[in-house]
Amino acid sequence: MAIRFDDRVAIVTGAGGGLGREHALALARRGAKVVVNDLGGARDGSGGSATAAESVVAEIVAAGGEAMANAASVTDVAAVQAMVDAAMTKWGRVDILVNNAGVLRDKTFAKMELEDFRFVMDVHLMGAVHCTKAVWDIMRERNYGRIVMTTSSSGLYGNFGQSNYGAAKMALVGLMQTLSIEGAKNDIRVNCLAPTAHTRMTEDLGARLPLDLLGPDTVSPGLLHLVSEDAPSRCILTAGAGGFERAYVTLTQGIRAVGDDAPEQVAARFAEISDRTGEIIPDMGAAQGMIELTKAQQALG
Repeated sequence: MAIRFDDRVAIVTGAGGGLGREHALALARRGAKVVVNDLGGARDGSGGSATAAESVVAEIVAAGGEAMANAASVTDVAAVQAMVDAAMTKWGRVDILVNNAGVLRDKTFAKMELEDFRFVMDVHLMGAVHCTKAVWDIMRERNYGRIVMTTSSSGLYGNFGQSNYGAAKMALVGLMQTLSIEGAKNDIRVNCLAPTAHTRMTEDLGARLPLDLLGPDTVSPGLLHLVSEDAPSRCILTAGAGGFERAYVTLTQGIRAVGDDAPEQVAARFAEISDRTGEIIPDMGAAQGMIELTKAQQALG
């Protein structure tokens, strides 16, 4: 069955170009009314203009869709709330939130200013928090919501020169894990998308990437599934060049080590601790404690 979004209202942040633009266009093509949010600043977050968002809205309207432009910074709580209020006034609902807005201020950790670390965290992590908080009660009251956090392989696996970006992107996974648990009873499904695409954000890597294969349009099909009526929840979907994979945070069975020589036991048996045989994907954080307590009870029993 075709994925459709007729009568659904979606907010896409950072949608003036790149991935966000493609997400907004893809949602609109399948019937969604779209709030196209973009500060219109430079890649490092400086400056601002509504022109980029207005251009995408014009594309959507020209194709017969409905959209509205918004130039709020996701770091501005009041501006984010005003954006959500405008969507509610115009369309009376918000069903989908795509937290896509982001910036880059890459440097090695040794050379990075703390302000650049803090700003990247504010945009990626707190920006997603602000937007999600602004729609959360709306979705709870309607017993329906679809939210996507944009994470990254830089957060999941690390990348040289991106300690700020990687920290922010991994933090979004933690946010998704808890919100998916808390939102379940109201059918609010929360997922992460980790894209690989050629956009303004990745242009410095251009010489090393086959750019013709890495269009943002190859990622958006995964986004559409993650915000559809039949979406999963608590999924980390990776996507790029038409490839789609899932990433997991897993837990090994490990060992139990107690006593004065416990540090030496941990060192001597580290390969056993690392053995992935029988590893699990915990339903929630308490699973770790349960595994550890079970080991202790078995040893004492």
